[in-house]
Amino acid sequence: MADYTIILDRLDIAMRLGIHPHEEAPQRIRIAVEMTVSYATPPSADAIDEVFNYDFVRDGIHALAAGRAFALQETFVEAIAALCLGDRRVQQVRVRSMKLDVYPDARVACEIVRRR
Repeated sequence: MADYTIILDRLDIAMRLGIHPHEEAPQRIRIAVEMTVSYATPPSADAIDEVFNYDFVRDGIHALAAGRAFALQETFVEAIAALCLGDRRVQQVRVRSMKLDVYPDARVACEIVRRR
């Protein structure tokens, strides 16, 4: 087995996320995803079809954010983790969402780790 850590970091999106009236409008959310991906053998052909394509994760997060409003960060990060674990090669995923503008003096984040 060959394990690799695939990282998608600082993905900034605008989406509806929150329970407060001022959060009904889209707000800036920063996403970070770290996945442990296992391959039967190390990639040798230097070809994308040998490895996990992280475009799938980025596009999936954009689709989740555009599809509906989430009340809780916890629900949103669980949906991202499920998306990632949909690929059998992903053994573990760490997902963090961060509300960048909810307070003038702080950011609020939620992070989870899920394993197969």
